[in-house]
Amino acid sequence: MFLPPIGQPTSSLQGSGNGNNNQQNNMINTSTSSSNSSSANPIGLPPSSHTPSTPPGSGIMTMLNPPLDLSPPPRPDFGREGRSIKLRANHFSIRIPPILIQHYDLNIQPDKCPKRVNREIIDTMVNKFQNIFNTQHPAFDGKRNLYTKDPLPFGRDRIELEVTLPGPGEGRDRCFKVQIKWVAQVSLVSLQEALQGHGPPVSNEAVSALDVIMRHLPSMKYTPVGRSFFSPPDIQYNPLGGGREVWFGFHQSVRPSYWRMSLNIDVSATAFYKSQPVIDFMCEVLDIRDIQEQRRPLNDAQRVKFTKEIKGLKIEITHCGNMKRKYRVCNVTRKPAQYQTFPLQLESGQTVECTVAKYFYEKHHMKLQYSHLPCLQVGQEQKHTYLPLEVCNIVPGQRCIKKLTDMQTSTMIKATARSAPDREKEINNLVRKAEFNNDVYVTHFGINILTNMTEVMGRVLTAPKIQYGGRTKIIVTPNQGVWDMRGKQFHTGIEIRTWAIACFAPQRNCNEAALRTFTQQLQRISNDAGMPIVGQPCFCKYATGIEQVEPMFKFLKTTYNGLQLIVVVLPGKTPVYAEVKRVGDTLIGLATQCVQAKNVNKTTPQTLSNLCLKINVKLGGVNNILVPSVRPISVFREPVIFIGADVTHPPAGDRSKPSIAAVVASMDAHPSRYAATVRIQMHRHEVIAELSTMVRELLIQFYKSTRFKPARIILYRDGVSEGQFAHVLAHELMAVREACVRLEASYQPGITFIVVQKRHHTRLFCADKKEQCGKSGNIPPGTTVDVAITHPTEFDFYLCSHAGIQGTSRPSHYHVLWDDNSFSADELQALTYQLCHTYVRCTRSVSIPAPAYYAHLVAFRARYHLIEREPESNEGSHQSSNGDSSGQQQVQLSRAVTVHPDSAQVMYFA
Repeated sequence: MFLPPIGQPTSSLQGSGNGNNNQQNNMINTSTSSSNSSSANPIGLPPSSHTPSTPPGSGIMTMLNPPLDLSPPPRPDFGREGRSIKLRANHFSIRIPPILIQHYDLNIQPDKCPKRVNREIIDTMVNKFQNIFNTQHPAFDGKRNLYTKDPLPFGRDRIELEVTLPGPGEGRDRCFKVQIKWVAQVSLVSLQEALQGHGPPVSNEAVSALDVIMRHLPSMKYTPVGRSFFSPPDIQYNPLGGGREVWFGFHQSVRPSYWRMSLNIDVSATAFYKSQPVIDFMCEVLDIRDIQEQRRPLNDAQRVKFTKEIKGLKIEITHCGNMKRKYRVCNVTRKPAQYQTFPLQLESGQTVECTVAKYFYEKHHMKLQYSHLPCLQVGQEQKHTYLPLEVCNIVPGQRCIKKLTDMQTSTMIKATARSAPDREKEINNLVRKAEFNNDVYVTHFGINILTNMTEVMGRVLTAPKIQYGGRTKIIVTPNQGVWDMRGKQFHTGIEIRTWAIACFAPQRNCNEAALRTFTQQLQRISNDAGMPIVGQPCFCKYATGIEQVEPMFKFLKTTYNGLQLIVVVLPGKTPVYAEVKRVGDTLIGLATQCVQAKNVNKTTPQTLSNLCLKINVKLGGVNNILVPSVRPISVFREPVIFIGADVTHPPAGDRSKPSIAAVVASMDAHPSRYAATVRIQMHRHEVIAELSTMVRELLIQFYKSTRFKPARIILYRDGVSEGQFAHVLAHELMAVREACVRLEASYQPGITFIVVQKRHHTRLFCADKKEQCGKSGNIPPGTTVDVAITHPTEFDFYLCSHAGIQGTSRPSHYHVLWDDNSFSADELQALTYQLCHTYVRCTRSVSIPAPAYYAHLVAFRARYHLIEREPESNEGSHQSSNGDSSGQQQVQLSRAVTVHPDSAQVMYFA
């Protein structure tokens, strides 16, 4: 069934260039089944009325018969817009020889060893079997891949070698069998040709081979974590508290770039567990100043907190001389060592129950000092291996994957933030100290690294003009990525007539006088901003505890007709926040604005102005818009929808909580207003499983809002790594196509699919001091690079759209995976930069386009909606084996993230 015929475009679209004369073709099928009208255009041919303006032969992907090879488009051209700026990038050129590298597959048995042990095995093997390896220096990735410069003498046969490693301390020697089989030749000649744009695309295998060669020696010398290498602190010691400390190191990765291979080097820092006695670790975790003060056994709260921190860590024993055997902690006992028993088998064969304290006294002649403290249960849970805390040390070199506390995060930032010039110096020092050209493995393969940073010509794009409303309709031009609200009014301000205040901070911390002053100041600022708050709040009461939120909000909704907003005052970080958002967003569909008590007690115009920015859009207003005349004409010539998509995963170490997929889409021509959809999906699943349905919902909403079908879909996809490009593109591009076909068989808008990456280590530095911005000496906002350090053939670019305040700015990396719309580099770069200025929560350009940012906010908010409803993952055994129960839980989780229809109409996530 079709929506009613379309009249004139709505006022939000007038004069935007989104007109289309053929009104009949602007109708969209919103029924569940797709239109099969015989008069529809044949599938695979673009609809005649709103085909995006693409060059002849570029074509739009056939809907139902997609090409088998969904490869990213070639770079259309290089950007020219903006003023030139000389930059240096932390990419160092690699000279590669024209040789063939031999690739071998290894199978090490037993195969459960960590990479560190595997490297020892292969190092020992190469030294032992000189008759096979001669003077070769093979490079090994720690798993299965070995690369040599010349073929090994056994040809293509499979051989098996025996390797023995000495046991730790006085332990037994360990024997391993290593099978070696030739796999392939890796041509560096073909790689060089591909980098120059000739022949087939860049071979991932060749890039991997170079990466393994470059990483072989550092992997033996340092502690590898992902693509970074770390070493324990020596002079510079930065404790984080809670048994954690900062380790500094460097990131290293080999990357294909324009005409050459590059080595990307960056300073890196992460949290490790401090190597120390477990007793000291426990004291740090539980804030016990002196262990002598802890005369009593741990209470339940202390034990749970300690268990949470130490579970999964490796410890080594200290009571067996040189034999420092290592174990992994699986639990902490409820009982102290003096009462904790285990089944002990006597020499007679009889089994008796023995306490841990008694066993250590009789077997090891140790009287435990802290027998009132619990034991660590180590190894497999069913084996009942218990160790007193005082005979255990934390094994060094264990990275902390658990979430840092707010205080630890703050300490970490302070310890690691470096101004851009300082970071550049540190990177250059790293490269000098690394002496890559003295690395025996690198030189053996004939590889040479230039030790100067790559010099790049970038461009600083012009910032877009921002239009406000009110009588004056002031137009502002951002200065260094920033502007302000003074003397300006929202483009579309909402009048607030009925609103309430709920104060969850104690009255002694936030008294009535403070609330009264806050109300007056908020009204003054909001009136100036063109969002008048009329009269006093209809309700202003104190509340205590999370359990009061739902009944209070329901009472307010039913008692005060037309209630628009509840301002909630919170005492600080509290679980009340999550409940406020759950009830407001999903249960009753009311806008809520939380504010901390400290900001009520001490109001500032800046804080109040920021609150107004959020409140206005939560009520359906528009803060500001891009001046239509400065937007790229080719993009906005026809109706266009901007989509942001992101998947957020549960924290590291969690094994059961679902991942959350969020998709947002623009709902007007500016673009300013956005609608959101959210779904839960399988744990750590990156591809958005229900993308087709989500996009279909948003397309229908767009049509209802604007009375137009988008002729173009521009999708910014966040959170995808390079290794997932092909997989995500294959599934998600088809899902978007499917959403269109399900609406109408002949509906085939041009799709542009862009991946936004923030998690990379490319940094850009000003070559000229005069170009540096702010105290941190960063590159100016709008700095764009699409040469020298970008992909040799594909369409990608770096754009630093924000002003760096602290540390070194990280430019966002944009990689175009699909482009039906045949945008030029200038068009897409200008559009992306402009969208970074449309983020509603602040008056500054942000680091990624607003739709991608909003998708992240939606997913983050959904995690709050799920609190109390997710399976508890600490034990890892709470997931039901009953299929029905699991299915029922999925339904409950899906319901928990479903937003109330009234909230879905506005930007509730702002």
